[in-house]
Amino acid sequence: MTTPLRIAIIGHAFMGRAHAHAWRTAPAFFDLPLKPEVVLAVGREGFKAQEFADTWGIPEISTDWREAIAREDIDVIDICTPGDTHAEIAIAALQAGKHVLCEKPLANTLAEATAMARAAEEAHAASGALAMCGFSYRRTPALSYARQLVEEGFLGRLWQVRAQYLQDWLADPEAPWVWRLASELAGSGALGDIGSHIIDAAQWVSGHTIEGVSALTSTFVDARPLPDGGRGEVDVDDAAVFSSRLSGGVLGAFEATRYATGRKNALRVELSGTEGAIAFDLTDSNFVELYRVADGERAGFARIDVSQPGHPYAAWWPPGHALGYEHAFSHQAVDFVRAVAAGEQPRPSFADAAQVQAVLDAVQRSAAADGALTAPTA
Repeated sequence: MTTPLRIAIIGHAFMGRAHAHAWRTAPAFFDLPLKPEVVLAVGREGFKAQEFADTWGIPEISTDWREAIAREDIDVIDICTPGDTHAEIAIAALQAGKHVLCEKPLANTLAEATAMARAAEEAHAASGALAMCGFSYRRTPALSYARQLVEEGFLGRLWQVRAQYLQDWLADPEAPWVWRLASELAGSGALGDIGSHIIDAAQWVSGHTIEGVSALTSTFVDARPLPDGGRGEVDVDDAAVFSSRLSGGVLGAFEATRYATGRKNALRVELSGTEGAIAFDLTDSNFVELYRVADGERAGFARIDVSQPGHPYAAWWPPGHALGYEHAFSHQAVDFVRAVAAGEQPRPSFADAAQVQAVLDAVQRSAAADGALTAPTA
């Protein structure tokens, strides 16, 4: 691990910090073919970028992402900015021959996501540049193990998928306005922010893709306090629910909300099939629950501790020692570095992420049509 992979992080808020931590930590625990080095921090406000750089030992800063792309000594552009900037930065970086890691959701619109996927395909053909979208929960060991079991046929024929992502940070009507509540910046609300995670996770684990949806969304509070004492408009969804049909006739039920009072960050995926069932809950993220029909009268959900040698990403601690939220980002860095070194497409690709964006778009269009029927009175 002597050849450096030089990285510029664009954006230095929460997600920028998560990525900086991952780039620094991953090579300390995993044997990597290239040495990731964050050499540039980019942010619109120079003093904040400098604070970020000082905290994470990043040697240089810039207030212009175009400078990062123009530099020949940078190999990777890591995009940790709000969704309204993803397409412009990623397409420019790919056209310059840079590898790109972009946070989810890939873009704010399907048109942008489609353009990004096309740019990634063209850039790979022209320069070998590779692009990946950061659906970090794919790198949770227990969820990765669930996917392995599905691929091995543990479920038999899959009948149904259920997925939820529940948060409550907006349950207080007087919680302050933030950029995630503006469609211009975020594209959508709970749907894109956390709904995209369960769409990707459910499809990835099950091996089936969503082919149709029927959806409802709601905005419960349409204005929130601003720092200056005024109120900022909320023009995105607060909650989204939708049913779906996946490939192979599988049925799916999905819910994403920021109003699930008492739930802080509860992502759950459950799959039911002819031979068994698999359940994963992020609040108990070191375990996966398995049910085997063949066990007959003794059947019941068993909790499997996914921290043994041979389980995904088992390079960290002795068996039984828990991993946390931040480890998924380190695993993401590991997979990205290994793919770049091998010249292989890292997953999820921009094409994979654009397909998730197509589902988000379909949910929004279905919800806008509001085809719900009124229940008849007795």
